[in-house]
Amino acid sequence: MVARLGVNIDHVATVRQARLGAEPDPVHAAVLAELAGADGITVHLREDRRHILDRDLKILRETVKTKLNLEMAATKEMVQIALNIKPDCCTIVPEKREELTTEGGLDLKANTNFLAKCIKTLTGADLKVSLFIDPDIDAIKRAHMLGADAIEINTARYSEAKSEKHEDEELAHIINAVKMASKLNLEVLAGHGLNYVNIKKISNIKEIVEYNIGHSIVSRAIFTGLGKAVRQMKELLS
Repeated sequence: MVARLGVNIDHVATVRQARLGAEPDPVHAAVLAELAGADGITVHLREDRRHILDRDLKILRETVKTKLNLEMAATKEMVQIALNIKPDCCTIVPEKREELTTEGGLDLKANTNFLAKCIKTLTGADLKVSLFIDPDIDAIKRAHMLGADAIEINTARYSEAKSEKHEDEELAHIINAVKMASKLNLEVLAGHGLNYVNIKKISNIKEIVEYNIGHSIVSRAIFTGLGKAVRQMKELLS
């Protein structure tokens, strides 16, 4: 089975917000990505609205034909937005205002009761919940205990490896985590820092059913166009 490709369009919105204007429109990017074969669209609605806006999310829910994956912090505001918008998947991620991008997986030992309550509220509304976590066995077990439907493995350490040896070491951690998740019947996704080079090794892990990739696709799209950038990534996954 060929893994799905979720295209994160946050960075299209980042370019728009640099001028606080109307273009490029991330909704337009979502349409082009789907036409090129994307299996889903991912957006992160941050507390500070630094890129994706509420308006974007509302229109995307009305227009995305594949899968709309909402990355969100575990806050009362975001849970209520998810309940209203009803994305196909809610991926709970850690969030700090000062970070440039998500810096690591969720700390499932902190605020456990509140996180469990958020998950229960979302799943109780028939929304699928995924937790963005590091490739750690204990984190996998906690995600299962908290009632998540899926996990998204944070591939940052693998993606940032400076040598082939280091890359293989991080890949081994991911493989071990993925196998544990599969034993617990958790759906496994992966993402963060993946590009057209490092996707090749990790895409061989058959238990990973979806890869969420944004920055490298949007970066390549500057030179090739978004449709071609998406198609090239899809080819690598197949």
